[in-house]
Amino acid sequence: MTLDDIVQAVRAAHDSHTPLRIRGAGSKDFYGGMLSGEVLAVAGYRGIVAYEPTELYITARCGTPLAEVEAALAGKGQMLACEPPRFAGASAGSAGATVGGCVAAGLSGPRRQQAGAVRDFVLGVKLVDGSGQVLNFGGQVMKNVAGYDVSRLMAGSLGTLGVLAEVTLKVLPRPLAERTLVFALDAGESIARLNQWGRQPLPISASFWHDGKLWLRLSGARAAVEAASGKLGGSVVTDADSLWQSVREQTHPAFAGGILWRLALPSTAGDPGLDGLRAIEWGGAVRWYAGEQEAVRGAAARLGGHAVLYRAPESLRCREDAFAPLSPALLALHRRLKKAFDPRGILNPGRLYAEF
Repeated sequence: MTLDDIVQAVRAAHDSHTPLRIRGAGSKDFYGGMLSGEVLAVAGYRGIVAYEPTELYITARCGTPLAEVEAALAGKGQMLACEPPRFAGASAGSAGATVGGCVAAGLSGPRRQQAGAVRDFVLGVKLVDGSGQVLNFGGQVMKNVAGYDVSRLMAGSLGTLGVLAEVTLKVLPRPLAERTLVFALDAGESIARLNQWGRQPLPISASFWHDGKLWLRLSGARAAVEAASGKLGGSVVTDADSLWQSVREQTHPAFAGGILWRLALPSTAGDPGLDGLRAIEWGGAVRWYAGEQEAVRGAAARLGGHAVLYRAPESLRCREDAFAPLSPALLALHRRLKKAFDPRGILNPGRLYAEF
């Protein structure tokens, strides 16, 4: 597959007003609104275009598997620090998620609380907009301040603004040492401790609570990790890699079930008063709830956050928006962006919100 193939497919859809469903590996088909449109498969447009370990960036085509990118980085002792999930499996193939889908979905893993989200690592994109134009935004360095930061705008847009043909990502060195500690704490105690520790200069790179246990990952220089471990106490986990892999890929039992809500809250927020708490991540800023939750959006809003219907059967997805309603000002901004990048509304219609 070539870039011209993608351009021609989008132009044909634009001219015929045919909705397109952009698909890489399909690893995140469960996420967002209902799927619709003629499939535009871009997994064939793959390959690493450029990798400069000394400059800390990598450029890859949209269909490149994340596994391929991370293998190249590992060979140089580097990583995608936001730890995006691969979701490898029957629906996505053994390689799992692609680079384009990673950025389009904007999902980050457990290291997000220390390193930042996917959008923080997007340096540049090559985009095919809804009329078939090829647009370039950003570059290959962080100090690129010319104009609006459109590259990062694409993170989490779910393909509604364009086909991400190529993406340039910032990479970071892997930590020299890591250690995982586990504590026996309930949810309230865990949130209090996480906020207490968050105010201290501790090398905490990830946290995860489930069913009365709080796991804490320390990452950095060996001396810093050992000093923090001695200060914090807890028990050392011997098979920590498999634990954090299960959290990143959401194969951990905490993420089981047909209906899963993700609440993004201030880390200091108290109990929202909902049943079904399954997990706490990112220093208390993300909390996962299972089951149907009639009052979930209001509860999250009262605490200064929002709720996402992360995973649900079609019977619920077709009547409940995945994402929290937008304020009138934000809705107007979304409409203007959609009109500018996809004037005929053919790209992933309904994936982000019902009207776009």
